[in-house]
Amino acid sequence: MASSALFADLYEFTMLRAYFELKMDAQATFSLFVRKLPPQRNFLIAAGLNDLLDEIENLRFEPPQIDYLASFEFSSQPFLDWLANFRFSGDIYAMREGTPFFENEPIMEVVAPVAEAQLIETLVLNQIGLQTILASKAARVVAAARGASIVDFGARRAQGLDAATKGARAFYIGGVESTSNVAAGQRYGLPVAGTMAHSFVQACATEREAFRCFSDVFPDTTLLVDTYDTIDGVKKVVALAKERGADFKVRAVRLDSGDLDALSREARRILDGAGLTHVQIVASGGLDETKIDELTARDAPIDIFGVGTDMAVSSDAPALDIAYKLTEYAGEGRMKLSAGKRSLPGRKQVFREFRDGAAVKDVIARHSETLPGVALLQPVMLSGRRIAEQPRDLQHIRAYAKEQLAALPPKLRALDWHERYDVAISSELAEYERETRGRLTE
Repeated sequence: MASSALFADLYEFTMLRAYFELKMDAQATFSLFVRKLPPQRNFLIAAGLNDLLDEIENLRFEPPQIDYLASFEFSSQPFLDWLANFRFSGDIYAMREGTPFFENEPIMEVVAPVAEAQLIETLVLNQIGLQTILASKAARVVAAARGASIVDFGARRAQGLDAATKGARAFYIGGVESTSNVAAGQRYGLPVAGTMAHSFVQACATEREAFRCFSDVFPDTTLLVDTYDTIDGVKKVVALAKERGADFKVRAVRLDSGDLDALSREARRILDGAGLTHVQIVASGGLDETKIDELTARDAPIDIFGVGTDMAVSSDAPALDIAYKLTEYAGEGRMKLSAGKRSLPGRKQVFREFRDGAAVKDVIARHSETLPGVALLQPVMLSGRRIAEQPRDLQHIRAYAKEQLAALPPKLRALDWHERYDVAISSELAEYERETRGRLTE
């Protein structure tokens, strides 16, 4: 894979040059966390770790990249020579992908020589931030569907190739069944779904001919019935079934516009009346979790929802207040005291307490502490190499996410309920914070 070494803000390189010239090479710890949850979120789902680790493990400066950096004023030949031999050699501790988390909890900690940890800042924020936003959004959409399947239709509206492809991965972690994105299917082994667009119907002389011709090529297809008139389209599917008899294999009809509640009910009535009870109904067109929740709450007879734009850009919460901050250098705690941007010092651990299988409380502690509950930060990279135990299989990550979401209090999982989960700071970390603050401000 191509190296992402230049995927960094300019100040990463100016700081690297300063660290290099000043011989500042002591171990540092950087913490990744979200300061505040978006107003519409009671929790977030950690995602993007596997892709990030692949990038970090392969991070190196190729000759053309070194040549480009040589054009900047901050460069010097000794510094460029150092970059040419750069490899990440640090350790990374992180929550497993699929883990629900809350504000100010470290979801990742990077322990490495300060320049190495500094260089990957932009990459870490970008890769974890994107997939976390999208997995969290997908979980809401899946919850709203109340057991109906969700298909990702968002590639064409996603903000770039990377967002579309990695977004499909994040959606799958969040519970989405499949994607229309063929590139994502190949890259991540995702189930791929999709059949026809309105343009095929329009390209044929009539809608009836379009249905007949397409089902000749793909007998077990889904037919899009709303190009001209939805209910008339459903009736043409019934007519095709009568014409084909036992050879009729069409699996579903898709409604892509109009009053999906009323249209799905009428479509179901017509299909059932013709003995086509096995033909499913797919609905799409401007859907989000609120609209899906309204449809499923009214028991609209929809089996599958195709969700595009709103999920692809997480339109109700498109960004996170996510930060990657220095919390320890040369064995001493570091913290930021800026108003509204406080960070906790030192290396840390998060312990999640369960009662009868349900999560009840998290405690942010110093990494050396042992407290009740499950320690959420685990080693995923040591000395610059991924550890073998790090889960990579998406099926396992998806199953873990489902299990962890089910363990959250039901009110936290509700779409329209805003409740804070109990997150505390251990007394030892609180004391260390006071000591660090006093030392830094004396």
